[in-house]
Amino acid sequence: MSGIAAAFLCSSSNSRATVYDQLKHMVPKLTLRGQAGIGVATFMHKEGVRYASALQTSCDSVLIENGEDDPNFRPHVAIAHIHSKRRGISGGDLQPIHINAGTSRHLSISMDGALVNGGELRGELLAQGRRLSGNTDAELLLKWIECSCQRDFWRHGLPVNYEKIFREIDGRFDGAISALILDGEGNLIAYRNRRGLRPLEAMQTVDGCLLFASENCAFSGLEGKNERILPGHIKFVDGKTGHCVEGPVSNRRYKAKLCAYETLYLGNPNTSIEGQSHLETRYNIGFALGGIVAKRLQKEPSSAPIIVSSMPHTGGPYADGLFASLADYGVFAQRQEVAATKSLQRTLIGTFSDRRSRIAQKYRAFGNGLANSTIIMVDEALIRGDTSEAVTSMLLTAGAKAVHWAFGSPPIVAPNYYGMGIDTLDELAFWRIWKELSPEQRKQALRFHRMELQVLETIESGIAASINAATITYLPFLLLRSLLPRTQSGFDLSPFTFEMPTPAGQKRAERSLRELMADVRCSESPPSCDQTMKAALSL
Repeated sequence: MSGIAAAFLCSSSNSRATVYDQLKHMVPKLTLRGQAGIGVATFMHKEGVRYASALQTSCDSVLIENGEDDPNFRPHVAIAHIHSKRRGISGGDLQPIHINAGTSRHLSISMDGALVNGGELRGELLAQGRRLSGNTDAELLLKWIECSCQRDFWRHGLPVNYEKIFREIDGRFDGAISALILDGEGNLIAYRNRRGLRPLEAMQTVDGCLLFASENCAFSGLEGKNERILPGHIKFVDGKTGHCVEGPVSNRRYKAKLCAYETLYLGNPNTSIEGQSHLETRYNIGFALGGIVAKRLQKEPSSAPIIVSSMPHTGGPYADGLFASLADYGVFAQRQEVAATKSLQRTLIGTFSDRRSRIAQKYRAFGNGLANSTIIMVDEALIRGDTSEAVTSMLLTAGAKAVHWAFGSPPIVAPNYYGMGIDTLDELAFWRIWKELSPEQRKQALRFHRMELQVLETIESGIAASINAATITYLPFLLLRSLLPRTQSGFDLSPFTFEMPTPAGQKRAERSLRELMADVRCSESPPSCDQTMKAALSL
């Protein structure tokens, strides 16, 4: 989960903006994708590649340190990597990953996404005697590119055919990849793998710049032609001429699907898909969710004042929509924020102890009128439940009478190996409650997005109890699907369906499900339990 961006200043450009200026325009709009740091790599002919770090000084301003202080260094191309928190990366190692095998053989990469079969690919390189200094998927991809360049082109004194190299990569690497590569000749390559789970956008500005970014919100305020990099395609920008060529690298066409987390959680609210912004989608989801919440509140009327609030930085549009919907149903409520953050860093990724520590330090309750109030907290999803539990306890301690949660998505039932850092089933709240169900309910729950309403309500009650909430309400799956933007390729909805978007991901998820079910002490006979597992894997 990262943000990537690049700027290329064509030789024919009449732009007064430098590549640093372009990055400073784009990067602040992508920082929701990662708060651990920003690294920059730049290139100038006869000077080569230089690296810098960037510091976000405000919500719309970035300072590139050690980058603009040399007036004689005027790079024509630059790439940036907005890092998310991940293991093995220290605060002083935030540059785009690079390999220096000689002046013209320098390679740098910014990558968004993750690999499912990275262990297998890493083993192949190690078996060939290749060395890897770290354990990141970006380094693995870059090392593979270097080995291919050396094998097929460099050792023969030939110019690199990146289309050929990425055709091999696209067939071997299972996962989600959107990447920008800068080589030692100033060439820029933008690549999005065939699954299309992570977005990648491009813009040709009217004043002669080529821009690339994870999301199209990065281009707001700029004039030019915007286009999406198609899944299974690369764009090659010649370092000397600026000539740009796009081509497919897949041997066949795949039904690419954008990860649902992009729209529901990860993407900037101002990013749009098919003309519909994430902000609009999230508001519409909240409005639809409000109808369900209103009916539940009407069944159990209370004299306590109702406050509709949201989780900071993610839940706002959902809460706005839900609040408007409650009014349509005649439910009187206040729209008031009651939870604030002490830091911007997201707590989705990391080890259990690391995440728990950051959650405890991140949130605080604030605002008037919390005593004896009924609070409806609105967010995009409940994944593990530890953040929701911490916020619930915080609000109850502050005097709230009851805390209800409303989520703009169905239950999260599947891991995500594609950059979201959700690697196991046991960490998901759904599976902790699933283990406590009766054998028949467990069987019904394994239908996931098609489970019976009664079973879903039982799971909602169990999760509510586990986080000390009065109730939780999930958005029905069919309602979610109807509210997402209409695209030709659609969305990867595997978090709710357990139907993974890649073969290696499906095998890994099914193996995890078998292991989890083997650990459950089923009250029915072993053959029956085995049949339940087979039925789940066949859905």
